Amino acid sequence: MMAEYLLFATERYALPILAPLAQALHASGQSVSAWFADGAAGGSLPGVPNVDLTQALALRPRAVFSAANWVPPFIAGAKVQVFHGFNVQKRDSARGHFRVRGLFDLYCTQGPATTDPFRELAARQGHFAVAQTGWPKLDPLFRDDGGASAALRAPAAGRPVILFGSTFTERLSAAPHLYEHIAADIARGERYWLLTLHPKCSEEMFARYRALAGDNAAFIEPEQVMAAQRAADVLVSDTSSIVSEFVVQYKPVVTFRNRVPQPHMIDFDDATQLPAMLDRALSPEPALVAQIQQYADSIHPYRDGYSSERVIAATEDFLAGELGTLKRKPFGAWTRGLQIRRDLGYWGPSKR
Repeated sequence: MMAEYLLFATERYALPILAPLAQALHASGQSVSAWFADGAAGGSLPGVPNVDLTQALALRPRAVFSAANWVPPFIAGAKVQVFHGFNVQKRDSARGHFRVRGLFDLYCTQGPATTDPFRELAARQGHFAVAQTGWPKLDPLFRDDGGASAALRAPAAGRPVILFGSTFTERLSAAPHLYEHIAADIARGERYWLLTLHPKCSEEMFARYRALAGDNAAFIEPEQVMAAQRAADVLVSDTSSIVSEFVVQYKPVVTFRNRVPQPHMIDFDDATQLPAMLDRALSPEPALVAQIQQYADSIHPYRDGYSSERVIAATEDFLAGELGTLKRKPFGAWTRGLQIRRDLGYWGPSKR
């Protein structure tokens, strides 16, 4: 029996997270719509109609899959958190990845590193369930991508492929510090670079990095980032979620001034050392390889490309009551719901 599901996002970078979910829902014969608000407004997914708030309310979806920190509580359906990134410790846990706002019914976690803390919180608070599913965004890393990654790699003509991706958080971003050294490495031509920036980076920074494209480099738009990760041999980054995404493939990462450097990273703080760090990453020692694999398994043990299907299955289990009975949402969820109503300008009846 066909049911309606709603995808919800507030930033453009959430679209690659929700796209595999949409494909999996379509493949199972379900109806899917998308409500893209705020920074995601104007975005689209193939074969998925966009709706506004009024239409989302009228849909009365079976479930809402959110790749944002929040979800409107007055829309019908189970509220499912699918996360907009890994826990990269940009801030402390109470304000960051493990902050529970009382808006979600089900957290679909990526791996043991996130599952265990959320299950501890669920046991104490009781108003949400947790299921370890893996992360839909990473499905394309492990399934046929229609030649997209091969096309990005082809211009390298056998050279090592280096992906650069940087966070938008100014105090943590490597983009301004590594620009000259990346430009110099591109000019030498020994390696081929794929360059991308977080969509929230400044237009000036985008312009500088776009200008590096040529025979030895290409600029990658946000929609191509997953294919670029699959195409690259090594990632250069900072304190960005892309570090964890890339490591899941068991590939080395070079990080510039990571906020919390860990054994699976090749972290450095002197920009002039970039070429030496790349050489090390392209010939990683066995101890580093072991650390990479151990970390990857802790954050995302799935390499089958079917996390989207597990998210859908977990949602159906939740709706069927197989994940237990939830307590009432906390008072803070009610006040947050009022704030969301005010922000969206909606004071009509709840459709729950």
